[in-house]
Amino acid sequence: MKKMPKLLTVVASVTLLLGACGTSATVKKDEGSKNANASSGEAAVKVVAGAELQDGTYSLKEKDFDDHGWKASMGIVVKDGKITESSYNYEDEKGTLKSEDEGYQKSMSEKTGVGPKEFIPQLNEALVKSQDAQKVDVVTGATHSSETFLNYAQQLVQAAQNGDTATIEIDTKASLKDGEYSLAEKNIGSTGWKTFINMTVKDGKITASDYNYLNKDGDLKTNDEGYQEKMTEKTGTGPQDYIPALNNALVDTQNPAEVDVVTGATHSSHTFKMYAAQLINAAQKGDTSKIEVDNYVYSE
Repeated sequence: MKKMPKLLTVVASVTLLLGACGTSATVKKDEGSKNANASSGEAAVKVVAGAELQDGTYSLKEKDFDDHGWKASMGIVVKDGKITESSYNYEDEKGTLKSEDEGYQKSMSEKTGVGPKEFIPQLNEALVKSQDAQKVDVVTGATHSSETFLNYAQQLVQAAQNGDTATIEIDTKASLKDGEYSLAEKNIGSTGWKTFINMTVKDGKITASDYNYLNKDGDLKTNDEGYQEKMTEKTGTGPQDYIPALNNALVDTQNPAEVDVVTGATHSSHTFKMYAAQLINAAQKGDTSKIEVDNYVYSE
């Protein structure tokens, strides 16, 4: 058995626990903003589940340039079981990094209030600080880039847990291959749930999405009337509302990046988009192997 990681220092976030977990007896205060109730300080919490990262250098790269002339790459370095470096960025055909492109910086900053000089280092630093892709916040004004980062960081963390240093290639322009694709978290979260998502592709299109949460008894979160009532009272939405909304949106849009975040279920929405994007990457390769996420669980 793999050893559990030692104490990690992470930013305490009440709302982080709501989206992917919770019980009918306890619903966290607000999922609408991951930082709404975050402590201004830091707290040492213990990792009670989730495989330790294996030392090494792990890398991921997109195969082709996008329609704007950029392609993303990312690497992480793990030493003594910790992520010590993260190098997410984009480059153009000339090899210019997006974080060093003054024109792009000026244009994006004027439109969204932030540019790659700010959001790229911010995301890299957040991963090193938190040691967990799922604890990295989306940067306001750079939502799409942040969601891409979360997907790629999560895949690299999974590779590091397995000690697999082979470069992950993302074929963003490949069509989806027909098949059944699935992803599931291995560990029940500290408040009683774990996430899964199943996706069906037929004739190159997503025809079904089955995203939900299970508790230790195998019950679905959408069937928990107590959770539905309590979450709706506090955030204005519950799993019976936002879970089918997200599933339907993926089928309608065919693209996780175009799925709107559900108000009152922000963290769950980002988790869904991250895992759906990983399944899209699998479908682009035609890899129907079930993806098991050895997700980290923290003591409260």
